Order: sequence, then structure tokens, then C-alpha cells
Amino acid sequence: VQLVESGGGSVRPGGSLRLSCVASVFPHSTKCMGWFRQAPGQEREGVALLDVSGHDDYADSVKGRFIISIDSANNTLYLQMNTLKPEDTAMYYCAADHPTPAGLCPGVERVADLGHSGPGTQVTVS
Repeated sequence: VQLVESGGGSVRPGGSLRLSCVASVFPHSTKCMGWFRQAPGQEREGVALLDVSGHDDYADSVKGRFIISIDSANNTLYLQMNTLKPEDTAMYYCAADHPTPAGLCPGVERVADLGHSGPGTQVTVS
């Protein structure tokens, strides 16, 4: 699976951006999908997760502001980011992986541990 993110850029606080992640292949068995971010000098932070049942989950820092969604017909994962804050500035990555044999996905805090991720797209809020 190859993942390529786009849609990053520079925006004023309070603004919005929509990130896209196109996958070369989204096999039906790849069901754990999400976004994580990393700011310079900081740890990777899971931001949003879409699990095998279509349930979404978010880090507390973005809950109520970010929305994860998928367009399966076009193999594209999205992250709608609203009411952006300077602390949202980071490189954003999409990630995907198979669920466990039990059909489970990791928690949103572990999205960065999913097996496949893209090169990232930069988001700057200032």
C-alpha cells in the first residue's frame, strides 16, 4: 500500500484545511486508517482513527474540530480540520494497516504505529 498526502499549507488561526490521502490500493482487508502528526522536536501524536466498523475516534486535542472520513470509491482518506490553532502546526501523515486477527484496530494514540504511512504534508497555523 502506498499512501500520498496532500492539502497542507499555511492558514491563520481559526481557519480550516482539508487533508487528503490517496492510496495506491485499499484492499478490503486494510481497515484501520488514521492520521497522526509530528511537530519539530516532539513525539508523534495520533490525531484521528477510523476503525473496521467505521467508528471514528480523536485525540482530545482535536476532538470537536477535526473530522476523519473516507471515500472508498476513490481510495481517499480525508481529514477536515476546523478552528485551527497554532499548536496544530505539524507534519501530518496518513496511516493504514490490517486489523488484528480479532478484527481490532489500535487506539487513536497508536495510529503512528500502523504499518503503512505516507511522506506527510505540512500544516502551519500562524
